[in-house]
Amino acid sequence: QVQLVESGGGLVQAGESLRLSCTASGIIVSANTMGWYRQAPGKQRELVARISSGGLTNYADSVKGRFTISRDNAKNTMYLQMNSLKPEDTGVYYCAVVYSGIARNWGQGTQVTVSS
Repeated sequence: QVQLVESGGGLVQAGESLRLSCTASGIIVSANTMGWYRQAPGKQRELVARISSGGLTNYADSVKGRFTISRDNAKNTMYLQMNSLKPEDTGVYYCAVVYSGIARNWGQGTQVTVSS
């Protein structure tokens, strides 16, 4: 049974940083494509960043240069380092496993709120 648990969200001011963690059980993070997604109030969930099993990464244009996705194979954990946060980064952040381009096994999410 795959279980993903996000943590690290919080309330910060614009320009500050946060690091989100996604700890996995029932699946090997490094052997799968994994992604971070977010959902802002009143908006659809969107892809923020993704990392393939081979370590290739891709980012939403809105976060390029500010966010970094990574993983720690020993801890079976994926991270999202978020720098220079903006109010428009506010939302619930989720991690997921991506199978053939489809995100599944969603975690419960962690709230990120950026005040101006």
